[in-house]
Amino acid sequence: MLRRTPRFFAATLAVAALALGACAEKTTDTPAAGGSSAAAAYPVTVGKLTLDKRPEKIVSLSPSATEMLFAIGAGKQVTAADDNSNYPPDAPKTDLSGFSPNAEAIAGKSPDLVVLSDDRNKIVEQLTTLKIPVYLTPAATTLDDSYRQITELGALTGHAGEAADVTKRMKDDITKLVAGLPQRAEKLTYYHELGPELYTATSKTFIGSLYAMAGLENIADPADADGKNGGYPQLSQEVIVKADPDFVFLADTKCCQQSAETVKARAGWAGITAVKGNQVVALDDDVASRWGPRVVDLLRAIIDAVAKVPA
Repeated sequence: MLRRTPRFFAATLAVAALALGACAEKTTDTPAAGGSSAAAAYPVTVGKLTLDKRPEKIVSLSPSATEMLFAIGAGKQVTAADDNSNYPPDAPKTDLSGFSPNAEAIAGKSPDLVVLSDDRNKIVEQLTTLKIPVYLTPAATTLDDSYRQITELGALTGHAGEAADVTKRMKDDITKLVAGLPQRAEKLTYYHELGPELYTATSKTFIGSLYAMAGLENIADPADADGKNGGYPQLSQEVIVKADPDFVFLADTKCCQQSAETVKARAGWAGITAVKGNQVVALDDDVASRWGPRVVDLLRAIIDAVAKVPA
């Protein structure tokens, strides 16, 4: 999502999770699934946003949205993306920020649609005043949120059919992955690391829901049972060592150079089942922090690791 310190990253995730009550509204006027971009009819309305014609100069200030737009075939319509939109490689990355959005800088790109994941600095109001259309895509808490956002972006950009294909492919792939899981008498446990400061995610988060699909039990759940941390508590080394997880999944390999070796070197961690069993799994930080089509890759990495443990 961003180049970040673990503390800032976890705080950002927590804020996003707590703000999810303002999720984007459901599609009210969507071209039929399977329709081609050439056949898309405008005006198109999604929630309170109506576009009279297909947007050709989209500014995406959300790495997840950027991935979605390119996946549904709207990549050529994206003329500028934020400084963290590093995938796909040909995304038009700029110095625009989704975390400190500047209305003047955004307006300078002459967009006919701006896609955001957060309404920071009252940016939606500022852009609306400038008569720039805005589509807000809050951080997903479920896979259904991801499917809905892909569908709505397909409607807005004239790629409803392609969006339907993407969501169908995601659902089919996930169904196959989950179907291949071995049956276990007792669930394996895991710890998901956002940073070496030991911030993590509970089962109530989007990432936690993926681990649940893989049949894993989260050792962090008791640390935020009341939800006051938005699903992103900070654990102590003592708590983790005592919980003795079967797996440690590292989502801080790029930002913080964490690895099986650095984990093993931590005080008391050499005796953890995950370390002794070589079940410290390095994830791609970006894939593990976004909710676009590559969630399938993330779930596959999790399930592949789980499948290596005999049932």
